[in-house]
Amino acid sequence: MNNSEVLKYCPNYYNIVNFDFQDEDLISEKLIGIYKNYIFSINLNNQEDIERIEELDRVLASYIADYLFRRTLQKEIVTVQVKKDNNVLRSLVDVIIRIFTNYEEYTTRKIYISKWI
Repeated sequence: MNNSEVLKYCPNYYNIVNFDFQDEDLISEKLIGIYKNYIFSINLNNQEDIERIEELDRVLASYIADYLFRRTLQKEIVTVQVKKDNNVLRSLVDVIIRIFTNYEEYTTRKIYISKWI
């Protein structure tokens, strides 16, 4: 597989892998490792895999940019349980994306513009 083909779907790759986290931040280190391992292990002929790496790229870009999301993901990822008979890497990616989706729904509020009379 050609890495440059994969990177076309991951515009935030260099920002993510060059993220300067603290030395004792093992979770960030592991998440970036999961990201790198997963995006370079997918089948580029599978549209579902491509959509998943695009979403994972967006999620980890938010992880490095949004302190509150970073804290939320770090707190929730340590409680995740993955069955060994499943593809562990893919299951972790799905969990990371699900945590982000929940975070977005929780923090995004609808704003109603009231009409002043």
